Amino acid sequence: MSSISPTTTSVAMHMSDGIINAPTSALFGVVALAGLAICAWRARSDLDEKAVPMAGLVAAFIFAVQMINFPILPGVSGHLLGGALAAILVGPYTGALCIAIVLVVQALLFADGGVTALGANITNMALISTFAGYLVAVVLVRLIRARPLPTGGLAAIAFVSALCGTVCAATGFVVEYALGGAATTSLGTVAVYMWGTHVLIGVGEGLITAVTVVAVARARPDLVYLLRFASRRSTTPTGVPV
Repeated sequence: MSSISPTTTSVAMHMSDGIINAPTSALFGVVALAGLAICAWRARSDLDEKAVPMAGLVAAFIFAVQMINFPILPGVSGHLLGGALAAILVGPYTGALCIAIVLVVQALLFADGGVTALGANITNMALISTFAGYLVAVVLVRLIRARPLPTGGLAAIAFVSALCGTVCAATGFVVEYALGGAATTSLGTVAVYMWGTHVLIGVGEGLITAVTVVAVARARPDLVYLLRFASRRSTTPTGVPV
């Protein structure tokens, strides 16, 4: 995810300190804590002997791929947010916790993202991206009536969900900047920049998510949370034909 520096339009992996003012940072710190508390409570029913190791693998994979930037425009690069990917594989509540853990580790150990902006980053990338992506995936699963869910259908769902989740996360940034932007860049410039670049970033995110989800589903469809959701809506077992 890209961000705007306090003085110039530049790119960083996460929102840095000084992008939004202290009251706004504190507000979204509370939002992040409340959201993660709800996720931790709801995730208890999702975590079983299969889901726990899968959640660990998802967190490790997202941590690794977030360290890899891909070019979008001159001076602009992006990286996987992982919200939709985590939600599709381990569910939205567990997925949000996975992303949050990655963000905390990156901020505290690698100085990747500001500590004062951690609440805003968690809100955008762990909560908004994950739940927006999952909501889109659920809607698309219900629209695709074929059971078992075809490989192409699953890939399309993963791609669109990741794209939408990325744009929604960028929208969260724009809202936070509108409430308490501490930089000199105008809100209009920030909005155009964030939405424009994150549509392109979302395409890359969608491709990575689609390839990863399909690969896991072909090997172990029983480990994909979204397929289990789809199977509950059908009288026949749900899987991905290979």
